[in-house]
Amino acid sequence: MASMQRRLVAIVHADLADFTRMMEGAETLTFQHLKSATSDVWRPAIEAGGGRLVGIVGDAMLAEFGSTVAAVTAAIDIQARMTRFNETLEESERLLFRIGVHVGEIIVDEDQNIFGDGVNLAARIQALAEPGGIAVSRTVRDVAELQIDCAFVDGGEHHVKNVSRPVHIYHVRRQTALSDPTAPILPQATLRFEGADLIGHKYGFDLALDKLSTRPQGAVIGRAVDQCELVLAHSTVSRRHARLSLVGEALQIEDLGSTNGTSVDGAPARAGAPVPVQVGSKLRIGEVELVVRPIASRSTEQ
Repeated sequence: MASMQRRLVAIVHADLADFTRMMEGAETLTFQHLKSATSDVWRPAIEAGGGRLVGIVGDAMLAEFGSTVAAVTAAIDIQARMTRFNETLEESERLLFRIGVHVGEIIVDEDQNIFGDGVNLAARIQALAEPGGIAVSRTVRDVAELQIDCAFVDGGEHHVKNVSRPVHIYHVRRQTALSDPTAPILPQATLRFEGADLIGHKYGFDLALDKLSTRPQGAVIGRAVDQCELVLAHSTVSRRHARLSLVGEALQIEDLGSTNGTSVDGAPARAGAPVPVQVGSKLRIGEVELVVRPIASRSTEQ
């Protein structure tokens, strides 16, 4: 039996968001788009970065790089190319990949397949990325240099399957997405989001802007109590549905690849394209509609 090799590499793991839904709705078309994305985007971007595309399984892709900087740069390049690729497709056909990057020791077999905890952790980190986004481990953040127009945004610690210790991740964001001088200012200390679903059941939550300002990763709205800061327990709300973030004094919301979508006053808030939220705005999260109202503080409501 041939001996297995071990080496330290940067691992890039990617997965297509909503793949099952897309295959159910348009199996042949989704397969064709995925094949085109592999040949026109993934392979050239990985090769340009000096990496190796290890394998493709369904909608998942795995690559290795000898350089952490090259791995992160390639991931940014891939998402930029995918944005251009998706511009040629109908909105319902667009491919939004989650990408995770980690540095770890791998085992390489005689067929050049790779295995090990590093690969597994890269997959877990990928699952925490936003559709169309990139998440990296703390190790990658500590050693990688980003392009001048990108920055690491703290994504916090997460408990992931089959990993005993918390995993600290960072999102890679373009600087232009972190600052929007035209967004409206919201001076209120606390906002209340309240409303109902289509049959009149009431939902809502309060958001303290001073606390949100200390969270660069924002606050996630969703159905999963263990994964979200703001919980809406409704069947049309995804487990991790949308993210509220504060940029300067401007409140914004973006969808996280939810099944039933997010909008503000009828304007879609898509992944990577946050929409401003103002007092009086009407948010639609799945089939729950919430109106944004100011309140003086939490203590006045008790």
